[in-house]
Amino acid sequence: MHEATGQFAPLPTTSSSPSETPAVEAKSDVVSTHVLVEEEKVEALRDLSRKTRIAQSEFLREAVDDLLTKYGKLKGGT
Repeated sequence: MHEATGQFAPLPTTSSSPSETPAVEAKSDVVSTHVLVEEEKVEALRDLSRKTRIAQSEFLREAVDDLLTKYGKLKGGT
């Protein structure tokens, strides 16, 4: 976050880290999205990611899948 304006800096669309490379099937289109999350939750996610050595992005994709499954909106069984 940019301290002076309170604006968030854009996130890069590519990553040089192999652990941040999305594990996505070739048939899927992948897009970037931006969400605002409470700082306490972001810190907890970072801590979990460090401890488990699983990328934050992987946890977030899993959470979206779980939410869509819960509400019966997940298409294609992914």
